[in-house]
Amino acid sequence: MSDVRFPDDFNLADYWLFDRIREDKGGKVALRFGDRSWTYAEVAERSRALANFLVDSGLKPEQRVYIVLPDTPAFVWSIFGTLAAGGVIAMGNPIAPTEDLAYVVEYVRAAVLVTTPAVAEALAPHIKGLSTLKTVLVAPDAPTGADPEACEVPSALARQHYEALTLRDAIERDYEVSPTLPRIQRDDPAIWLFTSGSTGRPKAAMHSHRDFAFNTEVFAKRTIGMREDDVSVSVPRLFFGYATGTNLWFPFAVGATVGLFSERPTAESITAAIQRYKATVVTNVPTMLGKILDLDDERRAKGEPALDLSTVRFHFSAGEALPEPLMRRFVERFGGEIYDGIGSAEMFHIYCSNRPGDVKPGSLGRVVEGYELRILPEEADAPGATELPRGEIGVLWVKGDSVAHGYFRDREKSWKTFHGHWCRTGDLFSIDEQGYLYFSGRADDLFKVGGIFVAPREVEDCLLAHPAVSVCAVIPAEDSGLTKPKALVVLRPDARDRDRGGLADELKAHVQSRLSKHKYPRWVIFVDDLPKNDRGKVDKKSLIEREKRGELAE
Repeated sequence: MSDVRFPDDFNLADYWLFDRIREDKGGKVALRFGDRSWTYAEVAERSRALANFLVDSGLKPEQRVYIVLPDTPAFVWSIFGTLAAGGVIAMGNPIAPTEDLAYVVEYVRAAVLVTTPAVAEALAPHIKGLSTLKTVLVAPDAPTGADPEACEVPSALARQHYEALTLRDAIERDYEVSPTLPRIQRDDPAIWLFTSGSTGRPKAAMHSHRDFAFNTEVFAKRTIGMREDDVSVSVPRLFFGYATGTNLWFPFAVGATVGLFSERPTAESITAAIQRYKATVVTNVPTMLGKILDLDDERRAKGEPALDLSTVRFHFSAGEALPEPLMRRFVERFGGEIYDGIGSAEMFHIYCSNRPGDVKPGSLGRVVEGYELRILPEEADAPGATELPRGEIGVLWVKGDSVAHGYFRDREKSWKTFHGHWCRTGDLFSIDEQGYLYFSGRADDLFKVGGIFVAPREVEDCLLAHPAVSVCAVIPAEDSGLTKPKALVVLRPDARDRDRGGLADELKAHVQSRLSKHKYPRWVIFVDDLPKNDRGKVDKKSLIEREKRGELAE
């Protein structure tokens, strides 16, 4: 058991933000957004004023506030203001389809919606009949460096059953109002994190205040060593719990500085943010690590200066598998370290990770202090089942104090996933004799070729070891009624002019010479890019659907 304990009266708004004021860090820069900056005191003032408004407007403890904003400072005080007011946070992607956002507003029974004018206007026809919704606040989709609060309320929101006003007006209206903020207990509901929705609609994993503080203490502080002098930036957007943790809550917990940019994350925009803010910590994903390498190759080929990432101490990596060849190339090129780890919405954040002084390429590191891992047979329906021998592949179960209470309005799925202190992840892993964890994919990713299971991850890692391959995905495809592997490949810049037919044969032979014969891709399709879901992962679901429609031919 961990020695991490929290008092009965406990609010994450204090833990992550207001305690920095009590530590006399109010004058330190908390946020940067282009050339603009806000101190901890300024963020705290806005957050408290918003909390005052929410309470004064009738928000009750445990009612949901759905925050659908880009990565601007307005997102930050919306988060802390909601927590201080006792509300429960749900977060959404502002570029998601309107129908998906409307589904969540109704699903979580949101009392307050905080979003951009464009999203609010698009949602207006869908939310006009929702009796639970009482307030809509709007903040602009501001380009980096612009005013993050200057906007107007769309006319479509006028004369509705809910109150609609700008976030700035809400804050300014209640700057001097001092209602009694609710007393929050450590196990009160705080934040609902959404699963990625790989099967059906996304589900909300319900978390309390202590869950997030526990992981912050054992992972961010003790395992990774976040520091007050750190400056963080992120590839994934803040609505994604992975990035909300690494690029907002963890830095704020130690008094560090967060650098935000609102534009779409690309190799160009993330490296510009790193250089602008002199970032020391980058929240990254494997796909973007490959794109940054490609951008550097292109610059060098044109005789332009190479990318300078020398300020970066380390990159977080999560969300999808990080192939060892990609990790080695990146670190050799740019320096720093990459701490690859595994986490989930059900556990809030990372519970197994590489760390300073202990990086084993190809692995997801060792278990984080305070958590326990078990590899059990796929048919195991309880954590007490007999563990598989070291090195054997099975389903990962994890135990820790950040485990969610369950899924909202889905008891059957909750019973299958949550077992008291334990969570059945559904992911396939093995653990070696030294305790390092290795990912083998999700059980539902596997497919059979000639009656034998193929793990796409293994084939993808093999392809990525070839010097022509930047990014790839392997999916099942049909050949005369039989299932065979198909590879979608993005080439590195220096290989894009090569003969595609010859290169496809070379890649097939590359895999055949290294893996069992049935695993090699029967087709190699060269593409400019691979589709991503709103978490930044390669969207294999859409690739498989396109394959079934016959859209991925050689």
